[in-house]
Amino acid sequence: VQLQASGGGLVQAGGSLKLSCAASGRAIRSYNMGWFRQAPGKEREFVAVIRRGDGSTSYTDFVRGRFSISKDNAKNTVYLQMNSLKPEDTAVYYCVAGQAVHSAVYNPANYYYWGQGTLVTVSS
Repeated sequence: VQLQASGGGLVQAGGSLKLSCAASGRAIRSYNMGWFRQAPGKEREFVAVIRRGDGSTSYTDFVRGRFSISKDNAKNTVYLQMNSLKPEDTAVYYCVAGQAVHSAVYNPANYYYWGQGTLVTVSS
């Protein structure tokens, strides 16, 4: 699967952005699709996942209630709607695809495919 993320940019605190991740090569319905992020000087961290099959979603506590992950199987695209953005959300956001189960979805090592990343900068 090839993943192409887009939609990052500069936004003021409190603003919104919508990231997109267009997949090619394989159907996203076969994978758990997620987003990770990495801020300068920090480790890569889990943001959100939407699971194959039932489409259930999970979020890190830092974004729950502000971010929403969704997908369009017909367009083979995953989205991350980010609202009420905070300066601490500043990071490179990576789209991922994998087939892990249960708590393994939170570990970046369990994702086979990664997009190139898109930079989100939130100014205070």
